[in-house]
Amino acid sequence: MPGGPSMRSLKCLLLLITVAGGLGFAANPAAVSAAPPILPKQFAGWQIEGATQASKDVATADPTNAALLKEYGFTDFEAATYKSDDGRTLKIRAARFTDASGAFGAYSFYLQPEMAREEIGDQGASLNQRVLFYRGHIVVEAVFSQLTPMSPAGLRELAGLLPRPSGNAGNLPPILAFMPHHGYQANTEKYAEGPLALGAIASPLPADLVDFGANPEVVLGQYSTPSGATTLMLIEYPTPALAAEHLRRIDAAHNAAKPEAGVSSVENIGPFFDKRTGPIVAIAAGTLSQSDAQTLLGAVNYEASVTWNENTYFDKKNNIANLLVNIILLCILVGAISLAAGLAFGGARVLLRRYFPGRVFGRSDQTEFISLHLGEPAARGSAMRPGGPADTSKQS
Repeated sequence: MPGGPSMRSLKCLLLLITVAGGLGFAANPAAVSAAPPILPKQFAGWQIEGATQASKDVATADPTNAALLKEYGFTDFEAATYKSDDGRTLKIRAARFTDASGAFGAYSFYLQPEMAREEIGDQGASLNQRVLFYRGHIVVEAVFSQLTPMSPAGLRELAGLLPRPSGNAGNLPPILAFMPHHGYQANTEKYAEGPLALGAIASPLPADLVDFGANPEVVLGQYSTPSGATTLMLIEYPTPALAAEHLRRIDAAHNAAKPEAGVSSVENIGPFFDKRTGPIVAIAAGTLSQSDAQTLLGAVNYEASVTWNENTYFDKKNNIANLLVNIILLCILVGAISLAAGLAFGGARVLLRRYFPGRVFGRSDQTEFISLHLGEPAARGSAMRPGGPADTSKQS
């Protein structure tokens, strides 16, 4: 057929383009569906007023700390003004990050010690008309024109309407669980994922000693001890071997009287104590005694746990209802077998006694036996007289 090969080649080319396009969409989920808006149009009696300011430029969210927010994984930002029925206004600024770790880091950076704790979102705090909280991978700053007793409840409803991250992006850093509670000063916990954040949270160690090239996670907090204020810093490395290597570097830098040029040192931080537990390096620095340092560091203990992944899906072979049905069927089956066995045994016995009387079961149908007539007075009296004959008879 003329032109046949050309048509086949064209069809093959179109098929390849279609498959390639499908693979491109599958490899890039963002091409299929864009990220949902951060802020809702209305919530708890608050109605959005005017247009929403949305941007992916980190400088729009915070020009002063743009590089730090980028280090935490900033993705986009929204700002809006809401108005209530009674004329009050509420200005909200929301920043979204790649995961909950980045959102918590940014929240801890903006958190101030004088703020009061609020039960809003995953964690929240307030100071006068300003409320700061984070929920999942989103950090929100809300400023009320006038507070009312229902203001926190409205923000709780807003937190419930915010988009949620998927998968592991919603998990907080595991290292936060190792911070001791005793002696902790409220709102002083800070989390760092890079050198910029570490320099902004008053770390007792410089960034090159922490070595963010090894992908550590850092959290620190302020503690009160009997001997004075203390900074506790935890650095979690991917493996215990890396933690041991960096601990040796930190000790060498701390013990060096005159460090060489280009070598980092630990200076002007007062008493300094450290230890390693698993992949975590714990450092206590400040005005504290050795015994207080040992007590504080002793509260940081890493325990490795091994989890065996088991089947968690739910189908007809893995539920309690199916087990109960099988138990009932087993009972019915056992009962039917027992009934059939009983009928077979009884029927066989009847047939054998009919066709083979006296041969199979050992004796005939008529058997003689002795009977004592104890119920008759005469017989009872005769039996009780000395030497009296007993009345015996044979009956069939």
